[in-house]
Amino acid sequence: MKSARPSRARKSKPRTLYLVRHAIAAERGPKYPDDSLRPLIKRGIARMREAARGFADLDPEIDLVISSPLVRAKQTAEILIAQLSPSPAHELIEELSPGCPPADLADALGRCEKQRAIALVGHEPDLGIFAAWLTGAHRPIPFKKGGIACFEVTAFPPDRNSTLLWAATPRMLRGLK
Repeated sequence: MKSARPSRARKSKPRTLYLVRHAIAAERGPKYPDDSLRPLIKRGIARMREAARGFADLDPEIDLVISSPLVRAKQTAEILIAQLSPSPAHELIEELSPGCPPADLADALGRCEKQRAIALVGHEPDLGIFAAWLTGAHRPIPFKKGGIACFEVTAFPPDRNSTLLWAATPRMLRGLK
C-alpha cells in the first residue's frame, strides 16, 4: 500500500526582471552621425544617478545587468551598477539593440536560467514593445528616459505570462532617495 504523503513537487520561485530605459542622451544629428555612439549628457548622468540611488533603496538584489551595446545604454548600466550593493556583473547583448524582436530578446535570456534577478538596459520603443510582449498586452508600455519597470517571470527565458509588478518614472525613483 502506498503512503498518503503529499506530493513534494518543486515549484520554482518566481524570478525578477527589471527593464530600464537609458538616461537622457545627446541629440541625434551631425555631431553623432553614428547613433550607437551618442553618449549621455551631464543632466542625464546626474538624474540617472539620483534615480539609481532611489532604486537601490528598494534593495533589488540584482544578479546581472545586461545592456545594449550602444554607448548611452552602457553608460546607464554603469551608473545603475555603481549604486547597487553588491555590484552585479555587466554584460552586453545585441538583442537589446534597437529593432530586435521581443522573442529574440526573450530567447537570449535563456542562458540566464540560474539568475534570480536581472536588469535589462535598453531603448524605446523596443523596451515598451518587450514589456507588452511579456504581459501579452496589445500596445507597448511606454518608458521615460531613466524609467524602470519590474516584472515577475517564472523562468529565464521569460514567457508571455509575466506579471508587471510596478513601473516608475525617473522622478518617482529620484523621490525615493
